[in-house]
Amino acid sequence: MNILIVSDSHGRYTNLERAIKKVSPIDMLIHLGDYEGDASYIKEIADCPVEMVSGNNDYFTDIPREKFLEIGKYYVMLTHGHRYGVNYGTEQLKEAAVLNGADIVMFGHTHQPLIDLKDDSLAVINPGSITQPRQAGRIPTFILMEIDSKGEAHYTLNYIEDSL
Repeated sequence: MNILIVSDSHGRYTNLERAIKKVSPIDMLIHLGDYEGDASYIKEIADCPVEMVSGNNDYFTDIPREKFLEIGKYYVMLTHGHRYGVNYGTEQLKEAAVLNGADIVMFGHTHQPLIDLKDDSLAVINPGSITQPRQAGRIPTFILMEIDSKGEAHYTLNYIEDSL
């Protein structure tokens, strides 16, 4: 199973379209908020099930701020992260994820990618921003999550080198 994880597209779809093309076929797309635009367009171009949460810049939407779902054997918490102070660290977010029984917590907001697998009981994943990166080099990023034949999750950070 291949899952494309993105965040912070801020109304721009070119890099999202490139990411989908680069890693297709995908079994699911997860968008972690601040899409700032047409959620139905994202669902249309994905051509697979889409899970989304709203971010601090997603006004007037009925898309939830948090979502919990099962992906294979994993219980996953999706959130944008701004309500957990993620610009100052992930401790509050991790605490909420553990309290809710999550195995994986995925968030955005910081525009900086993170794959934190140090804690055996909780994976902390941030795909960075697909349009407005803030990490060194400022290249837009996304994460591909693969569930292997044994049901284990693997994460790959990917870059969009020729972004607009």
